[in-house]
Amino acid sequence: MTSLFDFTPKAADGTPYPLDRHRGQVVLVVNTASKCGFTPQYEGLEALWRKHREGGLVVLGFPCNQFGAQEPGDAGEIAQFCSLTYDVSFPVLAKVEVNGAGTDPVFAHLKQEKPGLLGTKGIKWNFTKFLVGRDGKVIGRYPPTAKPADLEGDIAKALAGT
Repeated sequence: MTSLFDFTPKAADGTPYPLDRHRGQVVLVVNTASKCGFTPQYEGLEALWRKHREGGLVVLGFPCNQFGAQEPGDAGEIAQFCSLTYDVSFPVLAKVEVNGAGTDPVFAHLKQEKPGLLGTKGIKWNFTKFLVGRDGKVIGRYPPTAKPADLEGDIAKALAGT
């Protein structure tokens, strides 16, 4: 049975980034954008990462330009923005598509495992979040309007294995 840890997306520099390196950790996967109304969520994502990384949480940002062209930059521009504006230190990977024919396999898997409201598979906007347990199985899907702090309880349960 396929899990998140079976996929190898690309790092921001284009090299393979095997998700198997996070086996045994709780992973929060987020499609991000630098010019979105939800962009300030980078601050909350970074806070979750800093608070829980020693306990086994990893946050993975996947920039996406499919919604209102709100992530137009290249990998270097995205990294610089994240670092300088929000002091992001969690991994931000290569830009991906989350819907349509070019959907990245990671997001195809996440959407299959945890459809949205009424069974919809499409991602509606930037900063949709997927929480994945230590076993690589998707625990939860959260809309862009869910602030990172709103996930604190679910993350704590996942880290505790409950």
